[in-house]
Amino acid sequence: MSERLQKFLAKAGLGSRRKCEALIKDGRVLVNGKVAQIGISVSEHDEVIYDNKIIEASIDEIKLIALNKPEGVLSSSVREKNIPIVFDYLPNLKNKRSWISIGRLDINTSGLMLFTNDGSFANYCMHPSNIIDREYLVRARGEFSIDKKNMMLSGIEIDGEIHKFTDVVEGEKNGSNQWFSVCLISGKNREVRKIFQSLDLEVSRLKRTRYGPIFLPSTLKKGKTLELSEKEINQIKNYGK
Repeated sequence: MSERLQKFLAKAGLGSRRKCEALIKDGRVLVNGKVAQIGISVSEHDEVIYDNKIIEASIDEIKLIALNKPEGVLSSSVREKNIPIVFDYLPNLKNKRSWISIGRLDINTSGLMLFTNDGSFANYCMHPSNIIDREYLVRARGEFSIDKKNMMLSGIEIDGEIHKFTDVVEGEKNGSNQWFSVCLISGKNREVRKIFQSLDLEVSRLKRTRYGPIFLPSTLKKGKTLELSEKEINQIKNYGK
């Protein structure tokens, strides 16, 4: 069965169809040894190469795993010096395919990360139009007030962008430290830390506990993974609908 090249690339995890069209236009994709053109179709019998790497055809069965990411681990497939990366903790996939990360966590953030073998599903989960929220447990130091909470919820301009939480729940307070549970949708780089920092609140611990309908299992130890069920995959597909 054949399909448009940009759809083939998107399903393999190279990005949205629009991004894949740009890759084709830039001449970075070869099909059977020739520079590909927009509009062509490919099948599992064609050899597709992107930046000197063979791109495997997507498979029908979607796999999804959860990782309890430890602190001090990079959310990257590229190793820097001797710093561990999240892919060090993942099980091997058959057919030489690679896990695709659904979003990222910064090196000092721990908790729930999701990985799939299906590029289209990964793009679906990360696309802003699908409004899949994330929940974080935060420990911060500094004076907190109802005014600061309202600012977190209404939006704060940082570096020309508006950042905000969809929910803020105050937790246990111990001296100058206090715990919070916060939710957001956009998941921009270091967004949770930036919001707290802009209000003179220093984050000393940050952990993702939920991605859409998927919660970090309390029994999942740091550095361990858990394969999720078809039911849980469908819960993500139907989340918020």
